[in-house]
Amino acid sequence: MRLYIAEKPSMGREIAKCLPGPVERRDGYLVTKGGVVTWLFGHILRQAEPEEYDERYKRWRAEDLPIIPGKWQLYVAKDCEKQFAIVKGLIEKADEIVHGGDPDREGQLLVDEVLDYLGNKKPVRRILLNALDEKSIKEANADLRDNKDFFNLKQSALARARADWLIGMNLSRAYTLAARRAGHDKLVLPIGRVKTPTLSLVVRREREIENFKPVDYYTIRGVFQHENGSFTAQWKPEDTQAGLDSENRLVDKAVAEAKLREFGEEPLEGVISSYQKTKKQEPQPLPFSLSTLQVLAGKRYGYAPQLVLDTAQKLYEKKLTTYPRSDCEYLPTNQRKDAATILGNLAVAGDEQLASWVPGANLKIESRAWNDKKISAHHAIIPTTVKANVLQMTEEERNLYHLIARGYMAQFYPVHQYDQTKVEVTYHEELFTASGRTERDLGWKVMYQAQVRGKARDEDEPEKEEDESAKTLPAMKKKDGVTWQKGEMKTSTTKPPVRFTPSTLLAGMKEIHKYVKNQEAKKQLKDVYGIGTEATRATIIDDLIKRKFMKPTGKKKYLVPTPAAYILVDALPDEMTYPDSTAIWEDRLHSMAEGEGTLSEFLAGQIEFTKQLCAKAGHVKMEVTGDNVCPRCGQGVLQQRKGKNGLFWGCSNYPKCRLTCNDKEGQPDMEDAKSRAAGRSFVGSAAAGQARGAAAPMNPAGYGSYSSRRGGAPSAADMAEIDALLAGGELYGAPPARNSWGGFQDKPRYSASPMEQSKKAGTLDKGADKDKYLCPRCREGHLHLHRGKNGPFWGCSNYPRCTATFDDDKGAPLLN
Repeated sequence: MRLYIAEKPSMGREIAKCLPGPVERRDGYLVTKGGVVTWLFGHILRQAEPEEYDERYKRWRAEDLPIIPGKWQLYVAKDCEKQFAIVKGLIEKADEIVHGGDPDREGQLLVDEVLDYLGNKKPVRRILLNALDEKSIKEANADLRDNKDFFNLKQSALARARADWLIGMNLSRAYTLAARRAGHDKLVLPIGRVKTPTLSLVVRREREIENFKPVDYYTIRGVFQHENGSFTAQWKPEDTQAGLDSENRLVDKAVAEAKLREFGEEPLEGVISSYQKTKKQEPQPLPFSLSTLQVLAGKRYGYAPQLVLDTAQKLYEKKLTTYPRSDCEYLPTNQRKDAATILGNLAVAGDEQLASWVPGANLKIESRAWNDKKISAHHAIIPTTVKANVLQMTEEERNLYHLIARGYMAQFYPVHQYDQTKVEVTYHEELFTASGRTERDLGWKVMYQAQVRGKARDEDEPEKEEDESAKTLPAMKKKDGVTWQKGEMKTSTTKPPVRFTPSTLLAGMKEIHKYVKNQEAKKQLKDVYGIGTEATRATIIDDLIKRKFMKPTGKKKYLVPTPAAYILVDALPDEMTYPDSTAIWEDRLHSMAEGEGTLSEFLAGQIEFTKQLCAKAGHVKMEVTGDNVCPRCGQGVLQQRKGKNGLFWGCSNYPKCRLTCNDKEGQPDMEDAKSRAAGRSFVGSAAAGQARGAAAPMNPAGYGSYSSRRGGAPSAADMAEIDALLAGGELYGAPPARNSWGGFQDKPRYSASPMEQSKKAGTLDKGADKDKYLCPRCREGHLHLHRGKNGPFWGCSNYPRCTATFDDDKGAPLLN
């Protein structure tokens, strides 16, 4: 039995229709004479959550990070259990399996991971479906490939999935914990390998706008008379000209006015010092990938990227266009044979513009789009051979179909040809320049022109204030004379950068080299595929909006970051907020799909990167919010806790700060807290008061005044109990283990327990002179040698009033 496993039910139904019939419907699969067809629901398996690797990860604790799975685990998604059982049973009965995932990285993985999970040993072949019409499916089914040919594609998808897990699970926890320590109790910071640098683009753009200072600058244009007519040329000042700014803009109005007066003075003769007329041509635009379709539809119709993807998916499922999630803009040469059928269908599709362009198409023209070397698993998005009726489509479907069809038809129009003219005039020993453009053959441009105020322009480009290059210049040649007629000074003002819209942000993700921090890496990253994939970019942008890290505003849906976005971006190191690393990783993932690099090498780099950023999270400083900022560390807020003896308050920056204070009618006793922060609580005021016979301060909770329950200083047990209470919150961990990033210092302090036990049991080191070393901290007690679980150390005899400890250096305290 041959078993087809499709990515989704709709694809499974179309495959079954193209197999020898009849088609018998069963629960979760279809039976035909050509084989059995079943399906998944996308990723039917999910990655294990941290707590499924170890129960202790249920609590978010800094000392548990980073979480690195020893062996990666998958679980069947709860809502997919029935279908998984059906697929499992069919695989057991099959003799041969046909992998029917989408022809991309994710499509390869989601079927392969099921086969690997079940330990399949049966032969697997691959069907590559770039379209769901009958002709395309039958051709693909007649050209099945060995699934082993796509092993590298699967490895690339696995690498992407596991890297996303490592970054997302660990850094989201690490920096959410950091935010909680700063008092942002309800804030969860979702950090992603692609999501975070994408959000950072929006935050940085907003700050550029906020900090932008407009600058007035001045340009001078002169009208020159040539024997064949007049023309306008613009003055190009030398870089040594007074009044220029760092970008060679003339910003001194007085200088500009003086130059304009000077140009109007005798002599008025000038000369054509350079004249260049070049024949140029512009090739046909490539057909669409998903990203280019999303960007153009966003500019022209204001469609959000996710809407474009959803609409393209509908056209695909109606068999009218090819696979929508393609990142390819080229076409295989064997599809040229379908051109006559496709163009014939477009002539009768109900779109008057498309119909008017069909007669101008020439099937003998072969554009640069037809290139087998550029094709991998899929090709550009084009119409299929199925007849369409645009009158039965929704407005969004109709508009997208129009763009896709026009992009395909352009491949059969001539190249756009024009003459580009550049003129230089020398006048008053200064340089003036002018340029002009004369159309020779509009070619494919005829489909992209719109009439604006009587002039044609590219309808998919924003209208420009004035297109200098489109001007017509009189016939002239080098060394011809010209005469100054008049001049004008134009005042312009620099404009701030424009906010991103969903479609321009998606374009930014694709052209990420423009936004990297390392300028030297720009050339290296120019040819990479951007960050994210064709299928996920729109989802990432949508998710950031839904999570309220940015919001669309106005008719054009400009994206504005929210306060939470600033907190997140400001807390993270550049490695996560700038796209340099992510862009390089994406490039490596694509290289892995082509057989360069291994899964283990890639993940080793991701694990090391995760460790470094988790370590940085322990030292991050965030803006502290809340009414009760800790007076000791200033990096946390006092939060109410419940102990055995009642309520007390502790610093959210625990364990870095262990400040505690009493509860005072449901609020922290800030006077008590400030006194404690100043170090007066015990060694100072409290201890001195007790020495004078004063009563110990009241403390109903029994914490914060060093064991006022017994009227004395705290025992090690008291401190341990405070630690346990402070660590008991859902997001606040226990004191970190040795070498963890969350400790008080780079090197952990010794536990006080050995000193407490030494006092009770008399187990001080008898060989040490107990009065030889005066404690340098309190200047009251003497240092004694103790035997702790981590080795010998020296502690003050004034413990617990003084908790100073020092390393042992060959029988003496190491005081420096």
